[in-house]
Amino acid sequence: MDSFVEQLKRGTEEEFTEESVWDGSAVNTTSSSLPAIYLPLLPRNLRHPTTRGRKATEFQETKKACLNYIQDALLQHQWQRAAEFMTNYLETLENTSAEKRMAAPEVIWRIGTEILCHHSKSSIEEFNYFAEQMKNLGVKRYLKVCLEHVFHLLCNGLIDEAYQNLSLAEGWRYGEQTTAQDKELKLIQAYKGLLDYYNWTKKRTAMLELDGNFADSVEQEMHSFFRQAAVNLREIIKIPGVWDPFVKSYVDILHEIVPSHELMLDICQLQKSK
Repeated sequence: MDSFVEQLKRGTEEEFTEESVWDGSAVNTTSSSLPAIYLPLLPRNLRHPTTRGRKATEFQETKKACLNYIQDALLQHQWQRAAEFMTNYLETLENTSAEKRMAAPEVIWRIGTEILCHHSKSSIEEFNYFAEQMKNLGVKRYLKVCLEHVFHLLCNGLIDEAYQNLSLAEGWRYGEQTTAQDKELKLIQAYKGLLDYYNWTKKRTAMLELDGNFADSVEQEMHSFFRQAAVNLREIIKIPGVWDPFVKSYVDILHEIVPSHELMLDICQLQKSK
């Protein structure tokens, strides 16, 4: 069986802009007018031609049946079978209904992620490739997919890669920012602050083990992580919610650098009262 990445890359031989995907003007000379994205482990012979000419009701019934087959395969942990049915479901990106066309990428991202997280032949490289494709399949979901991609990297112990993705997402802008995107951006900044705190604690431990010459260099780098972590963590805890990991990290920084800070004193008073 071919690798995930090879099959994905074969599907992106023709470039598609976001506008051409949505208005159906893009044409794939290899088979149909499907967008340049294919879920891994999808045999080429299972791709359906374009839906032009089909009756709308027939297409909707086929799509619904296909989604039911996928859900059944997922429930039974038949990841390969689910991936094969996903090939057919990708046709929903061609649907002429604007509402359903906008909803399709969300479904494909959810199902595709589930398959790639559990398939025996999946790898982190293939997951990364799929995630990058999904980020560019609708700007409204870019930050949300970025955040979930970071969670996947963190679960696999890829701290540096996760930090890099958070940095890229933090600087991403497209048009007027919505309320949902603003919340997602704050979460991205908060998790970036959490990783800055993680790096700060590592540098602090390393500095204690070094002599004076090397310690000065490490201390400067440590201060940079501290400053970035403090800014992002301070912002997220201003928002109502349960931010225990972020508060704990912020308090740890304050205890080390500013032990007389108001928040630090409040925490100490709370501990004494217990």
